[in-house]
Formats: sequence, C-alpha cells, structure tokens
Amino acid sequence: MTDDYDRGRRDGLRLALAVLAAEEAKWAATLGESRSGRTNAVRQVRHKTLQVAQRRVQTVLNRLSPKDDGALDAEMASALDKLGL
Repeated sequence: MTDDYDRGRRDGLRLALAVLAAEEAKWAATLGESRSGRTNAVRQVRHKTLQVAQRRVQTVLNRLSPKDDGALDAEMASALDKLGL
C-alpha cells in the first residue's frame, strides 16, 4: 500500500509541475507587452514566482523518488522532458 501511496504522491507532483509549466509559459508570453510599467513588473513577478514554485516542486519530487540505482524510470524522464526540466 505504501508503494501505491508514494506513486500517487509523485504523480500528483508531476501534475503540479505540468500545471506550473503551463502557467509559466502563459506569463512568459506576456512579459513586456504592456505599455504600463506597473503591469509589466507584476507580470515579471508572477513569472518568477512560477519558476521558483517549479523548482521547489521539482526538489520535493526528487526527494520522494526511489533511489534504487540512481537512474530515473522512463515515466519520470518523459514527464521531465515534456516540462523541459
């Protein structure tokens, strides 16, 4: 049962990474487009916040990953490749 629980936690973190990556891409596309300096500053802060959140979730995911032989399983490697991490 703990293996299923751990796998579920890792899957949830992978989903969180995917959501954060999508949001980060959305904000990256709008950086510097506004004529308002305040709007551009807010967009930069949001973009940076999403990048920091991605790194933190990735750190937690790495800590929860099994340390069998140091190699990533194929599922995790493909998920990270999709996110560009």
